[in-house]
Amino acid sequence: MDRFDAMQAFARVVETGSFTRAADALHISRTTATQLVQQLEARLRVSLLHRTTRKVGLTQAGSIYYERVVQLLADLDRAEADLPQALGTPAGRLRVDVPGPLASMVLVPALPAFFERYPGIELHMGAGDRMADLLDESIDCVVRGGPVTDQSLIARHVGDLQMSVYAAPSYLTRKGMPAHPGQLAGPEHSLVGFLWEYRNLPQPYALRRGNESIPVRGHYALALNDGNAYLAAGQAGLGVVLLPDYMARQAVSEGRLQRLFEGWHVDPMPIHVAFHRTRHSNARLRAFIDWVVELMASLR
Repeated sequence: MDRFDAMQAFARVVETGSFTRAADALHISRTTATQLVQQLEARLRVSLLHRTTRKVGLTQAGSIYYERVVQLLADLDRAEADLPQALGTPAGRLRVDVPGPLASMVLVPALPAFFERYPGIELHMGAGDRMADLLDESIDCVVRGGPVTDQSLIARHVGDLQMSVYAAPSYLTRKGMPAHPGQLAGPEHSLVGFLWEYRNLPQPYALRRGNESIPVRGHYALALNDGNAYLAAGQAGLGVVLLPDYMARQAVSEGRLQRLFEGWHVDPMPIHVAFHRTRHSNARLRAFIDWVVELMASLR
């Protein structure tokens, strides 16, 4: 029995609550994961887990052992991650998950400079607006806009996105140009909503000018949960959209979108990098976060 593999399998079973999900996260078979934990229990001569057909839970001994194992695995990960940095530069594989538009419009175009700085890092990047499960999917960190509600994660604020309200010329031709944000509440206008995963509902926002604040309310003709689809809906004239300025910049320059309500502003959207507490000392992760901070500053 490889004690490291067995401890890693045990920790993943506890964190995912399932031998199957733990095996998937570790890229091994369920049988192998089960055997590793059984061998670990045999070596320790204690039962670490309560097993039922519905769930897996910790015994008292398992709870004590799990705390030690998590710390040990974190120390091992830190030792491996910090060694390349001590010798010169971070190296190894880093798995991240980021919003689709931020990946295609900001991060990926800037990656040549990242790899020039960190040639030893192998980056696996998932792109989408679904909040990935870091432990189940063995992801080191996620980049997300808005609040991070998962209390098991550490979230670092890395920047803010400036936001504005936009509409397509085809929409304005049909519906007319609104002169004031309050007009969006009328029956003649339609909004496109964005479905934030943590609420699965379009979230309200307000336009501000001096001491005046106008909540944007109106009819949602369409609501979407993907940033690229949301941008496409705005360009197709399906309704008024609220977009980060970087997403709308090219469409505005090419005449596919027009900014509304000059002189009004929307509160910026905070951007966070979130990661599990066991990853906080990962040198590759620290390098990636510092790079994202630099990119976010360039978007201002």
